[in-house]
Amino acid sequence: MNAIASSSPQSDSQSRSQNPLLQNWAGPYGGVPSFDEYKVSDFKPAIEIAIQEKLEELEGIADNNQLPTFDNTIAALELSGKTITRIREIYEIFSSNIFTPEFGIVETEMSPKLSELNDKMYQNHKLFSRIERIYNSEEYKNLNSEQQRLVWWYYTNFVREGAKLNNADKEKVGKINQELALLFTRFSQNLLAEEQNQFIELKSENDFDGLPEEIKNAAIAEAKLRKIDALGCIINTRSSIEPFLTFSNRRDLRQKAFDIFVKRGDNGNENDNNELLVSILKLRSEKALLLGYASFAEWSLSNKMAKSPAETLALMESVWKPAVDKVHQDVAEMQKIVDAEGGNFKIQPWDYRYYAEKVRKSKYDLDQNEVKQYLQLENLRESMFWVAGQLFNLSFKQVDTIPVFHKDVRVWEVNNDATGKTIGLWYFDPYARPGKRSGAWMSSYRDQQKLLDTIPIVSNNCNFIKGNANEPVLISWDDATTLFHEFGHALHGLCSNVTYPSLSGTAVARDYVEFPSQLLEHWLATPEVLNKFALHYKTNEPLPQSLVDRIEKAANFNEGFATVETISSSFVDMKLHLRTDNIDPHEFEKETLKALNMPEEIVMRHRIPQFAHIFSGDGYAAGYYSYLWSDVINADAYEAFSEGEGPFDKKVAKRLYDTVFSIGNTIDADKSYQNFRGRAFKSDALMRARNFPITEKI
Repeated sequence: MNAIASSSPQSDSQSRSQNPLLQNWAGPYGGVPSFDEYKVSDFKPAIEIAIQEKLEELEGIADNNQLPTFDNTIAALELSGKTITRIREIYEIFSSNIFTPEFGIVETEMSPKLSELNDKMYQNHKLFSRIERIYNSEEYKNLNSEQQRLVWWYYTNFVREGAKLNNADKEKVGKINQELALLFTRFSQNLLAEEQNQFIELKSENDFDGLPEEIKNAAIAEAKLRKIDALGCIINTRSSIEPFLTFSNRRDLRQKAFDIFVKRGDNGNENDNNELLVSILKLRSEKALLLGYASFAEWSLSNKMAKSPAETLALMESVWKPAVDKVHQDVAEMQKIVDAEGGNFKIQPWDYRYYAEKVRKSKYDLDQNEVKQYLQLENLRESMFWVAGQLFNLSFKQVDTIPVFHKDVRVWEVNNDATGKTIGLWYFDPYARPGKRSGAWMSSYRDQQKLLDTIPIVSNNCNFIKGNANEPVLISWDDATTLFHEFGHALHGLCSNVTYPSLSGTAVARDYVEFPSQLLEHWLATPEVLNKFALHYKTNEPLPQSLVDRIEKAANFNEGFATVETISSSFVDMKLHLRTDNIDPHEFEKETLKALNMPEEIVMRHRIPQFAHIFSGDGYAAGYYSYLWSDVINADAYEAFSEGEGPFDKKVAKRLYDTVFSIGNTIDADKSYQNFRGRAFKSDALMRARNFPITEKI
């Protein structure tokens, strides 16, 4: 018997009143998280009480004696589980941003229980019967379009998760889901341990050879933070490793840095992920078969824009050959530089970024370090605010009275200047630190909804290297692009204007959700942004026009590399999830890439044992193609601005807001895009954007 069942009502009430995680969010803006009050020890009792509360609410809806209606069933479901929803958001923040071994113990125990809660909802026969009756009722025809969409959403999700299975198969699916939840947690924790515990020591001044000043300073600061006996330290995260591979003149150290990065989760130690991922693939396949699908890939794509794996593979193949051809051309130019310098070696993966940078300088007279002097993080943040104002009439006001989970985090109030209303809060967590997973992402702490009249709370989280105090943080052009990308996700959440939380903001098809974020990347390179915000960190002078021109000319430089490393991961992801038999990860990766004629100078952006997108949860599993799919839509959409009055065309921006950014998942993604563009998207826009030859359209 669990602790909840054996506790008295009085002790439950006492636990609730004393546990800050169980309290409603208090304060302004409809309430905000009380990060200054939460402790790791609060999570387990809070989660157990909140799960029980949600189950009781679900039973109340399912056991309602009245005939099922939209209000007493669908709307009631939307209003249920408010406590566990709040707690899960804080739980995810602790997991991703401020992880500790103590929290890891809680996460390992609680993740299967949270999965079990979902199963108990989807497998509740009486509850599904009520949803099904509404879906097939006369009332459904009289609902408004958003309500019909919500009924459809519940019905299809319940069916996808096994609501129509017999009891024995439901039990099997539930057991699989709970096993998967634990495996996802272990995969993520292993990867974080590899990133936190492995690093390259820089022991002499010679080890810093070629590094820009800000990277050198960050490495020195990291060594001091870790209290290691070295002059500097390069940590095992993308934001630290990739700049080192780009600029270090020490080929031996580049190889060491490359090796620790691409072998994360693949070192045959206690953090090795190979057995875990094989188990994940096996369980996913079993689940898909139980649910009536030929493979997990087929199940995953059943609620995406791309309705079948074949469609995604066709898109990938249409871009793959031009990208590979471009890589071969680029490598040939790199090899000429190696040979001219007297290097007696062929370009290897740890050489690629270093010599690509030399080709960039030679071919376009463009030095990333020169550009970087104009890319101050705080100015770029202000530039994003300015773009949001120009496109969507938004303004941002910093507030310092709201609790945060780390001293580096800052908060802004977001207002719509056209209506005069506050529409949300934006939290910004820009810097790398121990306990924070690598990469960059957007999170939603609270979704917008009119049902309870709540405004959204969203965050952007990055891993920029902090460097010395009182010095501006300078970031690369690629990192600036990522910053705009993640802010695009944030705007998608902030601009939401829907009634029901399940359809709010970014809750759209996975292969559509990357479209708004990829679209916003374009505004970084606009003259308006560069002239106003790309200011030299010492002189405050704007980026010279000659440098702007060189950036524009080099816009498609290295596009082959970026495309190949990403799409190779997409191919491997999809082919992994089309298989129903056991695989050897090393052999599978090797054979799949060989069949693709993968250039030997490049590795996948995410090798299988570190592919967190697809093995730390189901979100991007058989879905990593989404970045390419969304990029097709993005390229086509930006041409609407080009065909109009340019990137700040008010009419096109208003249409974008009305048909994409504000509507969440209230209508089908294909229809949403057609409402914006006046037609379906065309794939040739992507080929133009990447300067690839246009092939047969998909």
